Amino acid sequence: MRCPFCSSNSTKVLDKRESGNYLVTRRRRQCIKCKRRFTTYERAEFNLMVVKKDGRRESFNRDKLLNGILKACEKRPINNSIIDQTANDIENELRTINKPEIKTSVIGNLIMNKLKKIDKVAYIRFASVYRDFQDIASFETEVKKLKNRG
Repeated sequence: MRCPFCSSNSTKVLDKRESGNYLVTRRRRQCIKCKRRFTTYERAEFNLMVVKKDGRRESFNRDKLLNGILKACEKRPINNSIIDQTANDIENELRTINKPEIKTSVIGNLIMNKLKKIDKVAYIRFASVYRDFQDIASFETEVKKLKNRG
């Protein structure tokens, strides 16, 4: 592991912890050369192809998933740990599907279901982009559905 401060290749692990769901390993490291400490996170690679609406295929990217959720939750009173846990939950659900390819519609629906439980405004924000709302009527229809369900 290369030190982010001095670029030395000599580091040692001071502490290692597994996350609650054992998907991420956190390692506290120290550079042998400059003696500075830093943290690294190790996540198991997840080989899944995502099939886009236009038929293109690309590798699953957790960062894209997380960024979509973050964008929807922007300026909302939602703790970052909840957002990160939501992304973890969705990634875990995708792992359990156990298929080599998955459509973006499945991922989008998983995100919307989770956001609906966390924050209604974040849900509407995500739905407006995901479902490509073209006018105010589209927003009104979705808000009415949300009000009627709960």
